Amino acid sequence: MADELIFRPVAEVAALLDAKKISSVELLRAFVARKQAVDGRVQAFNSLDEAGALALAAASDARRAAGQARGPLEGIPVGFKDVIAVEGQPLTCSSRMLANFVSPYDATVTAKLKAAGAIPFGRLNMDEFAMGSSTENSAFGVTANPWDLTRVPGGSSGGSAAAVAAGEVPLALGSDTGGSIRQPAALCGLVGLKPTYGLVSRYGLAAFASSLDQIGTLAHTVEDAALLLGAIAGHDAHDSTSFKAEVPDYRAELAKRQGPWRLGVPKEFFGAGLDPEVGAAVKQAIEFYRSAGCAIKPVSLPLSAEYAIAVYYLIATAEASSNLARYDGIRYGHRSKAATDAIDIYAKSRAEGFGEEVKRRIILGTHVLSSGYYDAYYLRAQKVRTLIRGEFLRVFRECDALLSPTSPTAAFKIGEKSADPLAMYLSDIYTIGVNLAGLPGISVPCGFTGGGLPIGLQIIGQPFQEGALLAIARAYEQAHAWHTKHPALT
Repeated sequence: MADELIFRPVAEVAALLDAKKISSVELLRAFVARKQAVDGRVQAFNSLDEAGALALAAASDARRAAGQARGPLEGIPVGFKDVIAVEGQPLTCSSRMLANFVSPYDATVTAKLKAAGAIPFGRLNMDEFAMGSSTENSAFGVTANPWDLTRVPGGSSGGSAAAVAAGEVPLALGSDTGGSIRQPAALCGLVGLKPTYGLVSRYGLAAFASSLDQIGTLAHTVEDAALLLGAIAGHDAHDSTSFKAEVPDYRAELAKRQGPWRLGVPKEFFGAGLDPEVGAAVKQAIEFYRSAGCAIKPVSLPLSAEYAIAVYYLIATAEASSNLARYDGIRYGHRSKAATDAIDIYAKSRAEGFGEEVKRRIILGTHVLSSGYYDAYYLRAQKVRTLIRGEFLRVFRECDALLSPTSPTAAFKIGEKSADPLAMYLSDIYTIGVNLAGLPGISVPCGFTGGGLPIGLQIIGQPFQEGALLAIARAYEQAHAWHTKHPALT
């Protein structure tokens, strides 16, 4: 029974728990065993409190026995990207700077999942402080793609994606600043959802770029993503950017929201740089929607296509420079033992604690915000960002959603782009505009390359229309079997 549970959709596992055919303790032990069997090769986990998770599973079984089950996530393990606070657990951001830091409180999403009966299951590897597209920037080692252990799982939520794809945990939370949930979901053959900015509280999320960061979900199916989103969405007074939006039953929305839909296809997203196999798979997915009666409309997003990456790396690095200034070796985090005075504490602690990519972005962001360059770079980038959002909103006057590739290529070899930061940054060329505009986006599996690597279809939705977005994704998923295929790790 344990092997059958590993890749079974959470919606089905929840039904087994409700029928008392399995217990939460049995379910958790199955995932612990799977983690022990494969994570030595995948390296998705930074840490796991097995005893604590088993205690929570036993408590869940007791609630269910007493008729007090809290909902469909009762007794379900959920992995956490190591950038989201879980009280009493390490919060390292995969950085030497926070290698020994333990969170004193729960993030809002953590508290909501605990209230829903879910079980926090481990801290998952990531690019340091969420800066990267491959999970090669972690201070604790490189996570491998379960489909091919010589390739990256994407990033920065690569540990979350790899853990779910490898069957080590059924659901996971990640954070998405410029594509960091959707891109690894595409490269690992999963459903990855980045909600509208403000729908999910960022309280307890270690900040990279505050105006772009958004917590989201990684799952095997669209229905599972809907279940997890429903548990974590909603206004939070602790987060000043949290929006008072209605949070419907997203699972019920899957059945309520029926097509055909008006779907736009940005022509600029199918040009130079797109791998032919990826392009062909995405175009076949578009043809499915056409055959299902959807109106397929070519649209143009010239500003996003040309300027999104430049705008993103000006705004994101500027905000990173500000946010990471708090890691100074004095209040908390790494403090250099070689420091001899106050200036040394700052300089040496940060030099030792941060990795190369984080240093690169802090330096760039500090330059962007410096006197004489603020107006020329940062302020101008913010103006273009406003134009990019307006461009998306104009397109949405005629379309319910947009269809595009998630990533220009399938998973690349570990080390292939490490020496070329610009090539790495281009991995997010189709996803960054969504973050700049604050829109929801989802990646769903839509095929494989000839070498057996997953390909992702990105669907971009209107603000706070996650119900429609999930329904559009579900329509494709139900007509195809891509989500039922899993890597052959033994």
